[in-house]
Amino acid sequence: MKERFTYSWACVAALIATSFGAVQAETSRPNVLFLAVDDMNDWIGCLETTPRALTPNIDRLAARGVNFTNGHTAGVFCAPSRAAIFSGQYASTTGCYTTPYYFVGHPEIESLQVSFDKAGYTTLGAGKLFHHGAGAIDQRGWTEFFLRNQVQRDNGWPLDSWSSETPVPQPFPASIFNRGTKFKAALFLEWGAIPNDKEEEMADTIRVNWAVNQLKKKKHDKPFFLACGLYSPHFPNYCPQKYFDLYDPAKIAMPPMRDDDVDDLPPMIRRRMENRRRLHHDRLVGMGAIDDAIHGYLACISYADAMLGRVLDALEASPYADNTIVVLWSDHGYHHGEKGQWGKHTLWERTSNVPFIWAGPGVANGTTTDVTVSLIDIYPTLVEMCGLAKPHQRLEGESLASTLSKPSSAKDRSVLLPDMTPDQYAVINRDWRYIRHGDGEELYNLREDPNEWNNLAPHARYADVIAELRNSAPKHFAAPEAKLNARRDLVLESGTFRWEQGQGNYKPRPKYRPYTSASSKTEGR
Repeated sequence: MKERFTYSWACVAALIATSFGAVQAETSRPNVLFLAVDDMNDWIGCLETTPRALTPNIDRLAARGVNFTNGHTAGVFCAPSRAAIFSGQYASTTGCYTTPYYFVGHPEIESLQVSFDKAGYTTLGAGKLFHHGAGAIDQRGWTEFFLRNQVQRDNGWPLDSWSSETPVPQPFPASIFNRGTKFKAALFLEWGAIPNDKEEEMADTIRVNWAVNQLKKKKHDKPFFLACGLYSPHFPNYCPQKYFDLYDPAKIAMPPMRDDDVDDLPPMIRRRMENRRRLHHDRLVGMGAIDDAIHGYLACISYADAMLGRVLDALEASPYADNTIVVLWSDHGYHHGEKGQWGKHTLWERTSNVPFIWAGPGVANGTTTDVTVSLIDIYPTLVEMCGLAKPHQRLEGESLASTLSKPSSAKDRSVLLPDMTPDQYAVINRDWRYIRHGDGEELYNLREDPNEWNNLAPHARYADVIAELRNSAPKHFAAPEAKLNARRDLVLESGTFRWEQGQGNYKPRPKYRPYTSASSKTEGR
């Protein structure tokens, strides 16, 4: 009898030990602080470019982590880039070349936050993580997604970063480029200062303050995935006066430009880019407004940096500082006259190269590396580092976990950047950029020609280089996803929304049942 009693207690002890180990494993899993900025190119301090914005908070993050100088977007503007990041698949697979709605046409795709939710994480989101229009946020898998007001909840969760309650400069519009025009959302080439005492009323500030409050909580019962996206420095470039005051417009260095930069392009893309460069040459140069426009952009980068600083300060002061992976990324870069362009939507360096910084457990300290990486690598990296189950879909990036722990051992590779049309793309590595258009090609030797001024593709001696780079591109490109019409196909109900086939173009193509979580709140607070 005594032996049986001892054996029973041994079993209980074993069960307790197993349970304790499970709890320990759960609490030791890293949290993730996922920070996004919009339209921010590589003009940040720690990337040492010209011009260079004042970004002390981004720089201190880079100083305690891994700073990728050769990180590239996975889409040439906001919608496809963010679709690729959250789905883990390129537009060449999902068809999201110009749309963000991977979760509508492909409900079988388990997005990044869904993988965290399934792994038992608390998932918290705010701001521009997905695209900013109505119906563009993938609602699945979020424990809570913060929205600023009831109007957003009732209208399909549009971000409305510049709406009736957000401060704008007076008079409005403020820039010489738009003077005399009426308000439009995301007013292009618009810049101006707002009073410093209005900073707390700005949408990005409100979202950041919400993220800070999540980090101030003394205890999270589960590991967390906290994602916060800033709209800045996307146009309009509005921010408090103090960030404009950081710069002397007369001393802002201009980016490198060349007047004949598009002369050696294939005919079709040359015509397109010559049409686009009229905005720069005929209007901005004629107005003498280039330095003012760049001034507004730099000021907004510094404002975004200050907001990121609030979140990083809150993390450092929290109990979670030592067990939180920080990921900072921009959805794509931005041209400010380089190659005669103003904006994004290109396959060149100014669109593709982005700030991309990791820090925290499992990440080397204070390392800068020029190994080629892509934002498509975020999903598989977090799967490995956080012990997430692999999703249903094939992740097309590569895990950077080993690179982050030992950057010096990383081998370079080629990454893909799809354009807005199937079969048109760039392949990029440390040495080369190959671009394929519908009527021709471009090739740049990045070590000798970092500004991409000399297209080498017409020269026969580079045929082998082109063939090798082209061989790394997909053999098949998916057809473009149909465009959705929010006025026809978006159904609003009880503070949430859903897409359904109506009079618009949407035709659902389910392969699996969409993922749902009983614990997930479908309404932001």
